[in-house]
Amino acid sequence: MIGFDMEKTYELEGLCCPKCAAKIEKHVNALDEVASALLDFPLQKLTIKAKSASGWDDIITRTKKIIKDLEPSVELREPEPFPNRKTADTKEAAPRKEKLRLAFAIAGFALFAVGMACDYLSAVTLLPLARLAIFLVSYVLVGGEVVVKAMKNITRGEVFDENFLMSIATIGAFAIGEYPEGAAVMIFYRVGEAFQDYAVGRSRKSISALMDIRPDYANLKTAAGIERVSPETVGIGSLIVVKPGEKIPLDGVVREGVSALDTSALTGEFLPRDVEPGIAVLSGSINKSGLLTIEVTKAFGESTVSKILDLVQSASGKKSITENLITQFARCYTPAVVFAALALAVIPPLVISGASFAEWINRALVFLVVSCPCALVISIPLSFFGGIGGASRNGILVKGSNYLEALTRVDTVVFDKTGTLTKGVFRVTGTVPANGVSAERLLHYAAHAESHSNHPIAVSLRNAYHGEIDESAIGDQEEIAGKGVRVTIDGDQVLAGNAKLLEAANIAIPEVRAPGTVVYLAVNGAYAGHIVIADELKADSEQAVAELRDLGVKRIAMLTGDGKTVGEAIAQRIGLDAVYAELLPHQKVEYLEKLDREKRGGGKLVFVGDGINDAPSLARSDVGIAMGGVGSDAAIEAADVVLMTDEPSKIARAIRIARKTRSIVWQNIVFALSVKGVILILGALGIATMWEAVFGDVGVTLIAIVNAMRVLKTGGK
Repeated sequence: MIGFDMEKTYELEGLCCPKCAAKIEKHVNALDEVASALLDFPLQKLTIKAKSASGWDDIITRTKKIIKDLEPSVELREPEPFPNRKTADTKEAAPRKEKLRLAFAIAGFALFAVGMACDYLSAVTLLPLARLAIFLVSYVLVGGEVVVKAMKNITRGEVFDENFLMSIATIGAFAIGEYPEGAAVMIFYRVGEAFQDYAVGRSRKSISALMDIRPDYANLKTAAGIERVSPETVGIGSLIVVKPGEKIPLDGVVREGVSALDTSALTGEFLPRDVEPGIAVLSGSINKSGLLTIEVTKAFGESTVSKILDLVQSASGKKSITENLITQFARCYTPAVVFAALALAVIPPLVISGASFAEWINRALVFLVVSCPCALVISIPLSFFGGIGGASRNGILVKGSNYLEALTRVDTVVFDKTGTLTKGVFRVTGTVPANGVSAERLLHYAAHAESHSNHPIAVSLRNAYHGEIDESAIGDQEEIAGKGVRVTIDGDQVLAGNAKLLEAANIAIPEVRAPGTVVYLAVNGAYAGHIVIADELKADSEQAVAELRDLGVKRIAMLTGDGKTVGEAIAQRIGLDAVYAELLPHQKVEYLEKLDREKRGGGKLVFVGDGINDAPSLARSDVGIAMGGVGSDAAIEAADVVLMTDEPSKIARAIRIARKTRSIVWQNIVFALSVKGVILILGALGIATMWEAVFGDVGVTLIAIVNAMRVLKTGGK
């Protein structure tokens, strides 16, 4: 088996044609030494995996040739890791070639205007040959490049594209003597293309602006002072300085300074977050006020900002069912229309008495002009990518448009408990003393008994005890596996642990049914009381369940490794349909599969978790959602969606964003096909002209692109 020795991503500057993008991807994939090639049209990025590093130079040379043949104006270049944003968006002077193209277009339009003026001014009469020359030269100046592209593509077997369609339609118009119409269609097609390129560029900038979280530099603290360096060169444990107004370049812990951070680009929350020494901070946050000194805890490649960018930028590689269907549709649709146009041009004049070939050829040309499916091929990927970008602004990272589309059909949601519906932080919720022992004394015994343990329950007991641990008061200590601890405290013999510990010592205890872990204590052989420790419910867990109900989710359940009493108490409080408790990781998967079999046909099952033990369940579900703030790396890796704020209520917001995206996608599909269908029918009947056909192609595309960008503004409301 050959391993992938080389993988690299390149930028394709000037790529505005989605069908050309698909052709480039297809031809690069066909190269012998290429294992796979993925062209991300919204981001203008080409990722190539080579079978062997030895043939890499040849792959790049041949890739550049493919791009030059298909799209001469597109340039392949390596992406700048940290571009200067002040100059990156500034337009440089147009290259000489672009200036020449613009000059030709202006000259062509001027000649066309002269020809039209002569046609409509009775004082000027042009000879037929002069009239043809004016419109023909105008046509060549404006559309010659389109015709040349069409001829090149035909030699490579790429027949049915927009260049071919426009060339045949306009040359046909000249052939039947409709010189002004042929030249006008090409002019307006090129003008429409320019507007389309502009609209696509604006769309990309809007999407890029959402992800403008990559830091440009880091202020590294050295013995010689502060040095500005690339974040990629800063090691773990280094100290960096972040001034007011700057982005935090790397994840770390504040060592000096107090400030407020704007984390909206990461979490979607616009309320500033106060930080002080000892508080962990995330890269991509903006320092609003004070000067901070931060100790770096993660290398740039593992930092929050890097992971977010990687997740979002790789998302468009996982295409939705709708995108794939439209791609397949476009492949069949255009040839079908071309053959229909051919039939329309030839058959009616042969079977209808008195019908002329010129008239029916003109109708067929309308067919050809309107048939280009660009409105769908461009707007639908942009809609999905816009939805992914909009979700990221809300602290929701979706790893592909296929998962965004799946979120529109959620039938069942299954939650893990600890760290998902609860905070994962244990605290004492009840102290019940007995046999004359006070509550304070009970906590004194418990805290000292668990003083040497790092278990979360032991930590919660020490936190609840407000006094100092007196090590001199602690005598003989014995850990009893699976039960608890036997220890001498202040000369008293103390047992602290679960019910089995006291039962083994023949000490009678009451039955306690409490939503949490119960620690029983006995002093000198007598029951002294119990302490209840519970994991605190997240503030928005109840809201999350209520919002999912409002969105039509039919079943909401919880899988947990905790006891049945704890699980049932939480389920009752927040309104779950079912709870399955005391489960091991493999049992969670078994119950998940059971719930999956019970869902309605076509519905999707979502699992929400945060721990390493949740990774199998996240991978098994239709859509796995991980808590990204406190979630484990294994859970985030296995998940399809990551919630950066650990708020379960964000699940409902993700579903709303997905449904808004789907709505806009289908608006574009219905609108484009309806307009094109009407113009095709009117063209066949001889009612629609070339002008309506141009609108059916370019105009519809522009409207669809503008509509697609509306998804960027949705917050899932």
